[in-house]
Amino acid sequence: MTAEESDPMKLGWMAGSPPPPDKIIRFTDPDYFSFPKMRWTVCHFRQLMPTVNVSRGLGAPTPLPRQIDDTIDGLTFTPLGSDKPMTWAQSLAANYTDGIVVLHEGVVVYERYSGCLDDAGQHGAMSVTKSLTGLLGEMLVAEGALDENAEVATIVPELAASAFGDATVRQVLEMTTGLKYSEDYADPEADVWKYGAAGNPLPKPADYTGPRSYFEYLQTVRKQGEHGAAFGYKTINTDALGWIIARVAGKPVSDLLSERIWSRMGAEQDAYLTVDSIGTPYAGGGLNAGLRDMARIGQLLLDGGTINGQRLVPEAAIERIRAGGDKVAFAKGGYPLLKGWSYRGMWWISHNAHGAFMARGVHGQAIYIDPTARMVIARFASNPLASNAANDPTSLPAYEAVARYLMK
Repeated sequence: MTAEESDPMKLGWMAGSPPPPDKIIRFTDPDYFSFPKMRWTVCHFRQLMPTVNVSRGLGAPTPLPRQIDDTIDGLTFTPLGSDKPMTWAQSLAANYTDGIVVLHEGVVVYERYSGCLDDAGQHGAMSVTKSLTGLLGEMLVAEGALDENAEVATIVPELAASAFGDATVRQVLEMTTGLKYSEDYADPEADVWKYGAAGNPLPKPADYTGPRSYFEYLQTVRKQGEHGAAFGYKTINTDALGWIIARVAGKPVSDLLSERIWSRMGAEQDAYLTVDSIGTPYAGGGLNAGLRDMARIGQLLLDGGTINGQRLVPEAAIERIRAGGDKVAFAKGGYPLLKGWSYRGMWWISHNAHGAFMARGVHGQAIYIDPTARMVIARFASNPLASNAANDPTSLPAYEAVARYLMK
């Protein structure tokens, strides 16, 4: 089904009081996050499962000036691996975009919503969450509160017998740990589904004998290969970092994110994180937020960690992220569309001529930051395919086309 055909409003998911039986979506449904139902679910996680708040505080939102440029819709580019041009507007539908905002010099120049989302709604950020958890980690490192060279077991002794025990904090931050763990969403037997079962907040089946929380699962992970040898994108690294951060800061990631960033950047809305059965925030993928607030995160990093004259993020933390990680290690991770990229602080670094870097999440979530063009793009989407390889051929050249246009 196309984006138009699968529009959750047109399909009538959860519409009515109560909805018709064939339009109800429950967390217990095996297909609650399968296409096309997931095009509704991405905007309504809080209705389906327990969450913890990320407070914006009590202050007024920081205004985002607006100067909308509708000609962006007509910008053309050529998708990777294709010889047929495409317009920006066409790319939004091709990637099942639910909402997208473009900032130039901190001004909103483009904003569109579709599907389940409007400007007052919230949407799952998926693995964009990782980049915010990584940012918190880099902040603690820059401030001297967290030793990047320390072995994980010295901070979280409960992980001493796991694969994480002899990994360094830096190796966790850069996902160069050697872990026996598969994150192939197309494989129903992959470890990522076992991890999901452990973190599932619902009561476990009577015959269930596995881990019952995220932290319990992390203790069972075994080593495969050597730490530091290669990049391997595995969500459990981020949740291990979340545990490290909670131990060092004395509070969960949700509280630290609110205290250090969300309540200080002039956010419009509270955000929230999904949690497991004991209330542990899902640091690797549970963030839900308003789209303009995601753009504010991008602008915060674009502006070197300051907002309204106040420093929220140490400059050293952002400099380290922008410098990127080990390109040789990254090249072993299997991302042919991201040749020459690297990964650091749980951000993806393009190393292109503009120094662009980004946060990325399955099904098309993104924060794209172009320092040269002074541009930020925040996008929420519900692409039927989880892997970003499904939308990168269209998205990455589209972002670059907008950047070139804005620089004229």
